[in-house]
Amino acid sequence: MKYVDEFRDPTKAKALVKAIQQLAATLRTETPLQFMEFCGGHTHTLFKYGIEAMLPDNIEMVHGPGCPVCVLPMARVDDCVSIAEQPNVIFTTFGDAMRVPGTCKSLLQAKADGCDVRMVYSPMDALNLARQQPTREVVFFALGFETTMPSTALTLLQAAREGLNNFSLFCNHITTPATMRVILTDPDLTLDGFLAPGHVSMVIGTQPYDFVVRDYHKPVVITGFEPLDILQALWLLLKQVSEKRAIVENQYARIVTTQGKSAGLAAIQQVYEVRAHSE
Repeated sequence: MKYVDEFRDPTKAKALVKAIQQLAATLRTETPLQFMEFCGGHTHTLFKYGIEAMLPDNIEMVHGPGCPVCVLPMARVDDCVSIAEQPNVIFTTFGDAMRVPGTCKSLLQAKADGCDVRMVYSPMDALNLARQQPTREVVFFALGFETTMPSTALTLLQAAREGLNNFSLFCNHITTPATMRVILTDPDLTLDGFLAPGHVSMVIGTQPYDFVVRDYHKPVVITGFEPLDILQALWLLLKQVSEKRAIVENQYARIVTTQGKSAGLAAIQQVYEVRAHSE
């Protein structure tokens, strides 16, 4: 399949729903199976297309972290506001972080109070601002999972090459495997499997999820964001449970490879090497 409409085909969706229902009917569990979709993009698709309502009663979706902005501690927002309030600072951030509340105020409120807080579309926009404002300190709020880490890393390397000493990061990047490990160690959660995020997996590949299978014996299916992607991934998870297996499966093979995108990972590694050398 090559086009978006093909991944939203109602006939194929009904066939997958029927297959899920038939397989679920063969399982005898005391409580519903709990599958977590890690990514907010998956949650959006579940709600937009009413997928949860199509699932049998013994399958329950547990909504995961969603995005780094959604799980950002209030104290980190307080730190952002504190940095923005410093003299001669231009604080830059993605728009979705502007309204996130801290314990006292958000960055949007800090801007209203007179701080120079600016929305940018990429870290390169912040870097360009540092070039234009050489007498001011430009701080970029680096936030996101592995999908945004490479652009942050490349921007920092570019700043180092140009010798721009007025550009810095407030780094709050979060890695998906580490977050999944925290979720798995929560005694209040009894998850039976994961829908792993397709776009993150495009960067990191499939291997970083091996620990979920090895250490926790939970099935993982990497999946895309269209309705048929998610339905097929749920069927694959259910099939693993029914066969008492736990492996990492790649439903999103049209995009995700085992090794991921080496260029993005190399950029991140280069930043670590530069930092280690400077220390």
